[in-house]
Amino acid sequence: MSGWKGPIRQVGECRWEIPSDYKKGMRTTGLIYAGGKMIKDILADQAPEQVANVACLPGIVGSSMAMPDIHWGYGFPIGGVAAFRPEGGVISPGGVGYDINCGMRLLRSDLKWDEVAPRITALMDDMARNLPAGVGSEGPVKLTREDLDDILVRGAAWAVEKGYGWPEDLGCLEERGALDGADPAAVSPEAKKRGRPQLGTLGSGNHFVEVQVIEDVYDEEVARVYGLERGQVVVMVHSGSRGLGHQVCTDYLKVMDRAVSKFGISLPDRQLACAPLDSEEGRSYFAAMAAAANYAWANRTVLANWVRESFARVFGRSAQELGLRTVYDVAHNIAKFERHTVKGLDGRPDEMTVCVHRKGATRAFPAGHPEVGENYRAVGQPVLIPGNMGTRSYVLVGTERALAETFGSTCHGAGRRLSRSAAKKRVRGSELRRQLEARGIVVRCDSNAGLAEEAPLAYKDVDSVVEAAERADLSRRVVRMRPVGVLKG
Repeated sequence: MSGWKGPIRQVGECRWEIPSDYKKGMRTTGLIYAGGKMIKDILADQAPEQVANVACLPGIVGSSMAMPDIHWGYGFPIGGVAAFRPEGGVISPGGVGYDINCGMRLLRSDLKWDEVAPRITALMDDMARNLPAGVGSEGPVKLTREDLDDILVRGAAWAVEKGYGWPEDLGCLEERGALDGADPAAVSPEAKKRGRPQLGTLGSGNHFVEVQVIEDVYDEEVARVYGLERGQVVVMVHSGSRGLGHQVCTDYLKVMDRAVSKFGISLPDRQLACAPLDSEEGRSYFAAMAAAANYAWANRTVLANWVRESFARVFGRSAQELGLRTVYDVAHNIAKFERHTVKGLDGRPDEMTVCVHRKGATRAFPAGHPEVGENYRAVGQPVLIPGNMGTRSYVLVGTERALAETFGSTCHGAGRRLSRSAAKKRVRGSELRRQLEARGIVVRCDSNAGLAEEAPLAYKDVDSVVEAAERADLSRRVVRMRPVGVLKG
């Protein structure tokens, strides 16, 4: 794929604009957040074209945006953010992705690294046995049809009620782990069939559980509120809605293809298939997407329970005694109705409800925002940014600038720079495993080929991504962690 040749100009710190007259049909500008060196890499492929394409969608408000971890995706770029008016705007499965509510949970502990180091191999071995992982993996949670429908509506609350989580977890989850508007009837029998055996499973690809040690603290006050400190052991869990969410996307792309013709929507790319938000097709997709998002929050709740069980077995104390509390849980791939101040039709600021698509992007609300739970409202929402198995990860905090400019959004991770097939050509999984373990990172993965697909060289430099987000004032660094144990799907 050749590099992008379209027009782009710097319009601020780490801000690059694609003008609205670049191509026919654009209704607004494109805006890419990136540092000077990073923008050269971004322009090396066609992801900016996708930013411009999204700017053509009906009812878009603000710019079509991309975060510093932008790369090529289905329809929307991964790292894409766009918002639409409820009247005259659209909803697009390509703006959410196949892995609906693929997201991140962070558990903190009272353990320090010197306590965990002698047992890290035993801990990773136990988690490898305890957490079902891999393509098509199935878990030990047996669901009836009624159970699954309940999960699709109630999300994480169902898992907590059944003993797979703690009641206090819910206050630390985006949307408290359940998005309003979900309807199990909008989810196909095939999607439900795929989802029933997969609750509490990690899956494959870039999904992981990673044991980490906090090595740097940038904001002592915010870190203290989050319960984080230097030398502390924490755990990141990255997974989504599994086969259920993938099938929901597959099903509704067909519906949206028909809707484009029905409503006479002109698109620069068929992968942007969409429907008006106030249409039957748009409402049905949102109801199914919300249901899949709720499944994902329940899934990460059960996975966190398996992590807690492994720690308890290896350290001979209960998870409560070990302080394995949820810090936060954020969605990476989702569309949500939120209140934001935008430029109204008369050109003046107007507070309205918009449908925000975040695809490979993280909500980043600031201090004082009513949707940030009471425990964090004084400092702002935690933002969880994973590295790439061999590099550092971050906890950030949301900012007022993000709320005003990006609908309260920031980056979601390192972002791919090589395809999975290209990564496998560059490194052998067995050699990568040896390299990581030589650096003191205990790796558990059934497939060396799968390990090679997620090699650190396949991803951008997460430090540069986070630096760009901070320089753009979309989020601020709170702590940085290094990996010590990785379980890959």
